Amino acid sequence: MHENLFEVNEKNWREEVLESDIPVIVDFWAEWCPPCRMIAPVFEELSKEYKGKLKFAKLDTDKNQTIAVKYGVMSIPTLSIFHKGRPVERIVGAVPKDHLKSKIDSVLRNLD
Repeated sequence: MHENLFEVNEKNWREEVLESDIPVIVDFWAEWCPPCRMIAPVFEELSKEYKGKLKFAKLDTDKNQTIAVKYGVMSIPTLSIFHKGRPVERIVGAVPKDHLKSKIDSVLRNLD
């Protein structure tokens, strides 16, 4: 992990995601999930491309079930973009990089 790609959990969720000055995309994942492992390298690549515009966080749903349940994460991977403490976009499944980029770009264009 590097400075724009980090783990979140129940201890740092509020500070890192809900109170972030810039939007945050959270990867809800689990160790045993093959599609989660498939999307991980793409998520890491994009974290470098969007540095300064969007923070990239990973939340292990097995270790942080309370947060996953609170945000209605039913299947993983689920990528959720948060802005000003609210989820504003959700992508479910291991989607191709270009699809993920277009969703991110669309959200960033439409933020107030």
